[in-house]
Amino acid sequence: MTNVIETDRLYLKQWQTSDFAIFAEMNADPEVMQYFPKLLSTTVSNTIAKKCQQLIGDNGWGFWAVSLKDGSKNRNNFIGFVGLNDTHADMSFAPAVEIAWRLRKEYWGQGYATEAAHAALQFAFTELALDDIVSFTAVINQRSQLIMERIGMTNTQQDFYHPMLDPNHLLAEHVLYKITRQQWQDSDITQSYI
Repeated sequence: MTNVIETDRLYLKQWQTSDFAIFAEMNADPEVMQYFPKLLSTTVSNTIAKKCQQLIGDNGWGFWAVSLKDGSKNRNNFIGFVGLNDTHADMSFAPAVEIAWRLRKEYWGQGYATEAAHAALQFAFTELALDDIVSFTAVINQRSQLIMERIGMTNTQQDFYHPMLDPNHLLAEHVLYKITRQQWQDSDITQSYI
């Protein structure tokens, strides 16, 4: 399996230690974390980054660190992560592999998440030969649902309550999106990212 996935504008790659501080800033940003239950401490953020790093090292895939090909605008061109992960065993639809993303807010609205997610789906269906991929988010997170639709996923209409959240929590109710390998192969989605 390839070490780096390349798109027109991005690299999806293994995490570097230099990515951790920027990731921690993202995870402490109320806008970036709007649809998550809480902000993350640097310690927790670093633990997550190390876990992502370990899973990619062990499996050859996971939540890849995403960087811009043109790093001249920024000393560290890490913009977030996009990738694949086994869902928690206590999810009602487990076992499944999910696709997810989280980007620094200054890179929102430029199609980077969509572009990287297209590449992650291609990897899932060609390299891993998976039958389907899911994605989920809080019902109120319209921005992520738009990305799910742009990459060809459809709403299963099987909303669920996230098992790690109190059912009365504002973010507890989640939508579940899905795409099968056949749907991906049959899709005529253009590689338009914006």
